[in-house]
Order: sequence, then structure tokens, then C-alpha cells
Amino acid sequence: MPMKSSLQQSIDLKNKTAIVTGGAMGIGYGIAYRLAEAGANVVIADLNEEVGNKATEELNTNGWKAVFIKTDVASEDDVRRATAFAVETYGGIDILVNNAGIYPIVPVMQMTVADFEKILAVNLKSVFFFTKAAAEVMIKQGRGGKIINITSIDALHPSAVGLAVYDASKHGLWGFTKNTALELAPHGIQVNAVAPGSIATPGTGEGTAMSAEMQAISQKFVEKIPMQRKGEPDDIGKVALFLASDLASYMTGSQIVVDGGVLLS
Repeated sequence: MPMKSSLQQSIDLKNKTAIVTGGAMGIGYGIAYRLAEAGANVVIADLNEEVGNKATEELNTNGWKAVFIKTDVASEDDVRRATAFAVETYGGIDILVNNAGIYPIVPVMQMTVADFEKILAVNLKSVFFFTKAAAEVMIKQGRGGKIINITSIDALHPSAVGLAVYDASKHGLWGFTKNTALELAPHGIQVNAVAPGSIATPGTGEGTAMSAEMQAISQKFVEKIPMQRKGEPDDIGKVALFLASDLASYMTGSQIVVDGGVLLS
């Protein structure tokens, strides 16, 4: 039998380079934190320059390696620039986390074409841009790689009226994950997904002055979660680390649901 690596060796990402889109805050930062802690060189690709620079400063303060590049993930030119930046800075790309996403609550009957196109551009087209650009680098390097797409439980079951196009983008991302896993497997590139449930992040209004109506909606949702709490960004960060590491050495085309059990209800 082949010799097994130790647990520490299995999660060691030293000399690996990871791009995390939307990594400046929330789930993205939770993922960037765990990958950097495991030794990866982390490139945060995000539109928010101020928060992105602060995030990389925090990671570097811990003695880890992280840099920021301002990136509009819906722009193919920006995506190409970000992947080139990762290669120039750290010498390659080994891990890509497609996390950036938006979720405006707009019922279909009130939605404009511009709303529709923006949601698909940020949530789905960006993944095509980054997957293609990063996979080209990974294939050229010849040492495989890991691509992790952050979907949602909405890829499996709708959570609220007003998220029809968001749900469509996440169903599409789950389909894209499976098919690219099939295409890239011969190159040693594993493509998997994480489907978060309700996660307490600035983007969901946590930590801000929520309206009474939003508080009521939030509380009602929490009551449906068997574990009786919202998730934290680190709950997703730890699962992303698992998929980025050698612990997930025989997984591709899979989606891990991290939702506190809400889909059971």
C-alpha cells in the first residue's frame, strides 16, 4: 500500500497559491483566512479596495502571505489581470475559490433586464472567466489544481421569493461545477462546490442596524434551522480548506452542503 501522509501534511498548503474572489469580507474572508493559515499564498480578488487591503494586512500581521488586487469579477480583462498578477507575484496558481456573488432581493415581476444581467454576470459569468483563466495556468504547470465554487442551498431548494435569478445563477453554477469537473479531471484538476445556508456576514445585514422587518425575517429563518443558529464565515472556511487540501484527494464534481440542517426542515 502507498505510504499515507500525516494529517498535518494533508492540510499543509505551503508553496501553494490560491485566488479567492470576493475575499475581502464575509465568507470570502473566512476562506482566505483558513487557506492562509494552512500556508497558502493568498490573492484576494475583490472590488472593495479599502476592505481588501485591510483584509490582507490582517492576514500578513499573522505572519501569513496575502496580497490584494482590485478586480471586477464580471470583467474578463480584470480577471485576466488578476490571474496574471497571481502568477507574477507567487509563481503560479494551485487553488481557485469562486466565491464572489450578489443576492439582491427583487421579485421577477419587478425585475429589470439590467438587474437580471448583473446578477448572472457577477454570479455565473465571472466563474466562467476565472475558471478558464486559472485552469489554463494549472494545465500549463502540469501539477493539477483545485477549483472550489461557492454555490448556495438555493442551488437545491428556493429559500425566498425575490431570489429567482439568484437561484438560477446558483443552479447554473452547480451544473457548471459538475461539467467542468468532468472536463478538467484528466488534467488532475478537481472541481467541487460548497453550498452554504444562512451565514452571518455584513452582506446579510449582520452587525448593522437591521430594520424590524429584516430582524423578523432573519429570526423566522433561524427558527427553521435544526442547529438553531446561523453559520459563521469560518464554517465555510473550514470546508473550503478541506476541499483545497489533500484530505479531498478523491473528490471531484461534488457539492458539500453546510447549512446547519435547514434543508432537512
